Amino acid sequence: MFILMVIIFVLGYMAIALEHPLKLDKAASALAIGTLTWAIYALNSVDILSLGYSVNWNELVNGYNLDAEQTKEVASHFVKHELGHHLTEIAEILFFLLGAMTIVETIDQHNGFKLITDKITTTKKVKLLWILSVLTFFMSAALDNLTTTIVMVTLLKKLIEDKETRWFFASIIVISANAGGAWSPIGDVTTIMLWIGGQVTAANIIVMVFIPSVVAMVAPLLILTFTQKGNVTTPKTDNNSKIYTTSGEQLLFLIVGVSALLFVPVFKTVTHLPPYMGMLLGLSIIWTLSEVLNRKRGDEATQFLAVTNVLKKVDIPTILFFLGILSAVASLQSAGHLTIVSKWLDDVTGQNIYLIDTAIGLLSSIVDNVPLVAGSMGMYEIAHSGTFGVDGVFWELLAYTAGTGGSILIIGSAAGVAAMGMEKIDFVWYMKKISLLAMVGYFAGIGTYYVQEMILGADQHVEEIQHVIEAPDHIIDVPHGTHIKLESKMYLKLRKPSEDNSEAHAE
Repeated sequence: MFILMVIIFVLGYMAIALEHPLKLDKAASALAIGTLTWAIYALNSVDILSLGYSVNWNELVNGYNLDAEQTKEVASHFVKHELGHHLTEIAEILFFLLGAMTIVETIDQHNGFKLITDKITTTKKVKLLWILSVLTFFMSAALDNLTTTIVMVTLLKKLIEDKETRWFFASIIVISANAGGAWSPIGDVTTIMLWIGGQVTAANIIVMVFIPSVVAMVAPLLILTFTQKGNVTTPKTDNNSKIYTTSGEQLLFLIVGVSALLFVPVFKTVTHLPPYMGMLLGLSIIWTLSEVLNRKRGDEATQFLAVTNVLKKVDIPTILFFLGILSAVASLQSAGHLTIVSKWLDDVTGQNIYLIDTAIGLLSSIVDNVPLVAGSMGMYEIAHSGTFGVDGVFWELLAYTAGTGGSILIIGSAAGVAAMGMEKIDFVWYMKKISLLAMVGYFAGIGTYYVQEMILGADQHVEEIQHVIEAPDHIIDVPHGTHIKLESKMYLKLRKPSEDNSEAHAE
């Protein structure tokens, strides 16, 4: 049954990857594996937990001699408790996404983004590529890569008539959106997960991942600057569509909406409450603003601009997809599958964090980056300090690789899947035309991060703890600013509190 959970998970992933050929929405596949894996886990909890791979279970029963009946009862309660615990964490992410997507859709419904798109008038390919990429990069950081991609791909239909040219531009937008979302705590689901999970802080992820993310976007653009020539053909515009908002109202909703999104990290820092609370507060503000302004409009305009109407446009299948996939990963984490994967990765890579994170990023181009990051969060615990500590090198690089690695294939990220669905981009075409460009940017960013760490000295002077050391009655005497590296064999100078302040040495 332990292996059956993996089989169901893999089959579900295949169904997600083959969503379009199967004509089966990925949300349905995700919900199926999310429920089935937990059902198998619950029905066979004793057999699965007795294998000894579940870290939490081992800690719970350690030191207790339980008979068969007691083990069965405790195992049943353990699985229910684990499900409730993970559901709480998943719900925080889902409410955050729901709030963010509603705010963005409300801005769009009030034509707030029109103020930006109307400024783009050039038809030169290279210039337009740079303008759209830079705009996408920073919009993705302020909003998120999924919604930014939706807005920008919608914009492309107003700027470019030729289908294959639109495919090309949409693909570059995916690369830029993923790069822009990687360095922002609210720009990508994976960085949201790491931020909410406490692996990274908002200020540090911006500082440490910004430059590698810029490189991931700029490297492909530099290549295209020398290979792309000519102009794009613009489609004929339709001036008959109704606009219910004035230019002043459009600007107001753009400012209020973006400010609400940018306020979330501040809210979390000040109140120490989960980010979704700040997002819901921002939603309540822009919702109230919409209701107040709608009082003076006609019935048709009020109905069109009402947030209750906007909610119908929110991508609920995407929310359900995340619910299913995160639930499935949680079951594998609780049962101990991810512990096995963690040890395998350590063995294969020699515990080299750069190789581990690079491998996770490459895998994210094949499968969705959300479960990979969720799995990594389950495989590697947050340490008190060092490589796996809060804002440690592992988590920073993971935010970058998981965020940008998905660009290598069109199905590797939510932004790519959205663009693929909106423009009907062919999977094989993307592999031939875009994958190599995305890979160049991906590895260039990793190299940039490595050089950045070398310059700052963090890679050479980091506390690496491979084994848990418990010394409750001792204090390691380390001068301020000094870094230590604990090896399998080590000599540490310990200061043991005593009346004569004697020192003890331990090997």
